[in-house]
Amino acid sequence: MKGNDSSQILEGPISTEQAVREMEASNTLIFKVARDASKSMIKWAMEKEFDIKVVDVRTQITQKGFKKAFIKLAPETSAVDVNSKLGLV
Repeated sequence: MKGNDSSQILEGPISTEQAVREMEASNTLIFKVARDASKSMIKWAMEKEFDIKVVDVRTQITQKGFKKAFIKLAPETSAVDVNSKLGLV
C-alpha cells in the first residue's frame, strides 16, 4: 500500500442483493478493497472519503481472489444515504 490515499484502498462499492439486504438490515456497506488493506486502513479511508463514522470493519477474501469489506456505520449515519450519494440506490 503506497501512502495514505483512500482511492488506493477503496476500489468501489458492491451492489448486489446481499449488499442491499446488509445495508437495510444492519446499516452496513460492502466495498471491494485493496487486497493488502488492513481493517484500520479501510476504516480511515471510509471516514475520510465519505465523512462518516465507522463502528466496525469485517473483511473476507472471495473465491475469485478479491477482498470485500463489510463496513458497519454508526447509528446516526445511514448506509442508504451514503449509497444515494454514490448513485447506487
